[in-house]
Amino acid sequence: MDVTALVWWVTIGAATLALLLDVAVVARRPHVPSMRECTTYLAVYVALALLFGLFIWWDFGGQYAGEFYAGWLTEYSLSVDNLFVFLLIMANFRVPERLQQSALMVGIIIAIVLRGLFIALGAAVINSYAWVFYLFGAFLIWTAWKLAREGESDDDEYEENALLKFVERRFPATSTFHGTKLIAREGGKRLVTPMFIVILALGTTDLLFALDSIPAIYGLTKEPYLVLTANIFALMGLRQLYFLIGGLLKRLIYLSIGLAVLLAFIGVKLILHALHENNLPFINGGQPLHAIPDIPISVSLGAIVLILAVTTVASLLKSSRDRAAGAAAAPGPSLDPGEDDHPAW
Repeated sequence: MDVTALVWWVTIGAATLALLLDVAVVARRPHVPSMRECTTYLAVYVALALLFGLFIWWDFGGQYAGEFYAGWLTEYSLSVDNLFVFLLIMANFRVPERLQQSALMVGIIIAIVLRGLFIALGAAVINSYAWVFYLFGAFLIWTAWKLAREGESDDDEYEENALLKFVERRFPATSTFHGTKLIAREGGKRLVTPMFIVILALGTTDLLFALDSIPAIYGLTKEPYLVLTANIFALMGLRQLYFLIGGLLKRLIYLSIGLAVLLAFIGVKLILHALHENNLPFINGGQPLHAIPDIPISVSLGAIVLILAVTTVASLLKSSRDRAAGAAAAPGPSLDPGEDDHPAW
C-alpha cells in the first residue's frame, strides 16, 4: 500500500481539525449531551468511517478496504469494553455529569497520541522482526483465555494503577472540582484538581487496553496507515457512545466472552500467518510452511461481524429473559386481611 506523504499529512490534519472542533464545542458549553445529540454525532462518525473505507476501496483496492473495515470493527468492539471501565472511573471519582464530556474528550486525545506512538513502534518492530507475529498471536490467545475465564466475575470497583497512586501522593489535589480546570489555587497554593486525576486515569487506562488492541489490529493488516485511521475512527465516536449506551453495557452480559472469541480468532490468524511466512531456523529449517493456510481478510471480516452479532443478540436475549423472570418472581400487590379478594358488583 503506497501512501504518499501528502495523504498522511492530510489525514492527520483532518483528524486534528475534527478533534479541535470537538474540543471547542465541549469547552464552550460543558453539559450532559442528549440522546439526540449523541446519536447524531455517532451517526456522523460511523458514516465518515464507512465513507473512508469506500475511499480506500476506490484508491487502493478491495483488499485494503476490507482490512480497514475489519480493523475498525475490531477496535470499536474493544473500545466498547473500555467504556465499562470508564464508567467505573467516573463513579469512583464522582465526576459531575456535566463535566464528564470534557474529561472523556481530553482522555481520548491523550489515547490517540499514545496509540499513535504504539502504532509506529509496532510497525518498526514488525518490519525488522517478522517472528514478532508469533508473540502477538500467543499474547492475544493468552488474553482471550484470561478474558473468558474472568467472564462476568469482575467486581464493580476501579483499582487505581501505580502511576495514579504516585501522582496522588506526590501532587496534593483539591477536594472539589473547579469546572474543567486541571490546576486551581486554594489557600495560596496551586494544586491539581480531581479533573486532572480523572483525565490521567482515562488516558493511562486506554493505554493498557492498547496493549491488546494494537496487536489485534496488526493481525488484520500490516499497513500502519490503516491501523492509525481505524483507531482514530474508533476513538472519535467513543465519547458519544459512552453516553448513548451507558445503560446498555449492563445488558451486554456476554461481551467478555465475545471479545475473548474475537481475540482468540485473531491470535490464531497471526500464528498461522507467522507459520506461512516463517523464517525462524528451528521451525521447518527456517523455511515458510506454505501448506499452512493464511486466512484471507474476507474470512476475517465475516468472522468478526458474525462474532459481534451473535454476542450482541445472545446478550440482549439473555438479559431480556432474566428481566422477565425477575418480574414474574416479584411478589404482587398484597390485599388487606379484611379485604375481600372478590370485587363487589
